[in-house]
Amino acid sequence: MADLDALRTRFTRALEGARAPEATGPDPVPYPDLVPYADNLLARWQEPQRRYHTLTHLTAVLDHIDVLEQHAADPDVVRLAAWFHDAVYFPDRSENEERSARLAERALPEAGVSAEKTAEVARLVRLTVTHDPADDDRDGQVLCDADLAILAAPPAAYAAYTAAVREEYGFVPPAAFRDGRAAILRQLLDLPALFRTPYGRAQWEATARYNLSAELEMLST
Repeated sequence: MADLDALRTRFTRALEGARAPEATGPDPVPYPDLVPYADNLLARWQEPQRRYHTLTHLTAVLDHIDVLEQHAADPDVVRLAAWFHDAVYFPDRSENEERSARLAERALPEAGVSAEKTAEVARLVRLTVTHDPADDDRDGQVLCDADLAILAAPPAAYAAYTAAVREEYGFVPPAAFRDGRAAILRQLLDLPALFRTPYGRAQWEATARYNLSAELEMLST
């Protein structure tokens, strides 16, 4: 089970690292308490329709960002994007990333994040639709690699991931799910590289391709 207190701390540290210095002057306006923002996101990540996109996934993405931090231009902005990237998630809807980005655009300015950094968080959230960052998009590369790192998991963890994804899409008939999942796997395998950071390419690429190929073969039999 996820440690909610530890996750609250991780969120507040990332937000404090990303937001502008508090205004000074004779009557500075203090920033609001960050705990309600963290709790709102934690509640979203625990909604009952989720099987894979849960606090476990969020924690894993944050852990992988920690590993990849040296490759990011602004690690705290990337961490905030991780918090928001599946904050709105309904398996039967296609606009989850857009709605998640808009949530970030509403919440982050209230919490003291500049317009520029809020826009960057929202851009990164929207990037998770394609997982196709530009060659010079260091923050996008880190977020996408962290989000896809599950593809390079050991066999048992990868099997648990695929089972959880199937549960989330339990409303889809078996044949349709098999065809749709196989199409996604082929698209991923056709990419020149699944991972864009030097670490991701060196440590995760080969294992991820093996896992994807094995899953595709299983779906095809």
